[in-house]
Amino acid sequence: MVCKLQNTFLFLEMEASSVHDSIQKKRASEIVFFDLETTVPNRTGQKFCVLEFGAIVVCPRKLIELESYSTLIRPGDLSAVALRSGRSEGITREVVAGAPGFEEVADKIFSILDGRVWAGHNIQRFDCVRIKEAFNEISRPAPVPVGMIDSLGVLTDKFGRRAGNMKMATLATYFGLGQQKHRSLDDVRMNLEVLKHCATVLFLESSLPSVLNRKWHDSTTMTTRSRSNGKLMCREESSNRKSPTSSLGYQRAVPYARTGLGKMAESVKNILCKAHEKPVLNSILKHSHSLLR
Repeated sequence: MVCKLQNTFLFLEMEASSVHDSIQKKRASEIVFFDLETTVPNRTGQKFCVLEFGAIVVCPRKLIELESYSTLIRPGDLSAVALRSGRSEGITREVVAGAPGFEEVADKIFSILDGRVWAGHNIQRFDCVRIKEAFNEISRPAPVPVGMIDSLGVLTDKFGRRAGNMKMATLATYFGLGQQKHRSLDDVRMNLEVLKHCATVLFLESSLPSVLNRKWHDSTTMTTRSRSNGKLMCREESSNRKSPTSSLGYQRAVPYARTGLGKMAESVKNILCKAHEKPVLNSILKHSHSLLR
């Protein structure tokens, strides 16, 4: 009887260990994009205070959001938080006065970060340091990633400074994703969208390098370069010289006439077919042409 009980306990321990390993492997294959909003020290010796944490867990194979979490955080010293914010949705002293302290949300933050791949913009130099500091202040071990993707470094290396600079707000404007709100959950979702757009551009350029990297960039009929800032712009952005400039510093697009679009599509199709002689490109271009019409 005793032997049977020992065997049962041993079996249950092995099952529990197997389940734990399975969970750990699953977590290690997931990416958590996260962002912090903090105070900005204005005198020597003053520390950063975490005011907001936001994160989304993403499946790397489908890029779908599996889980999200965000919370405001009341710092120990409320006087470090500004009474007013220059941003419309900025964090003020009044906003965080009734929020939980970091110690109250530390367990949840730990659970969403620990054992996963961490991702974010400039997290290696800023957010990761602030997370470690916050856990040290409450004498708790900080979460540990199994890998890290800092989109600032990745995009600087792979995408380059074609948008102007590598700030998230600049990249978002470049792709027409709207203005950065500087709120944690909004910013991590914008970060993921920026990465998707950059990856798509790089994929297209690598798929047809002789066309997209040379002929399309050099052709005056396809793209032009803005004289004001040197940025490479799409034709519909740069060709409309009669449209008034908006307060955001860009020009409204003027739709192509159908006849002009048809000629352009035929021209592009001929270039692509000559370059690669792949019949599938015909169907892709026809589909794109029908959508644009």
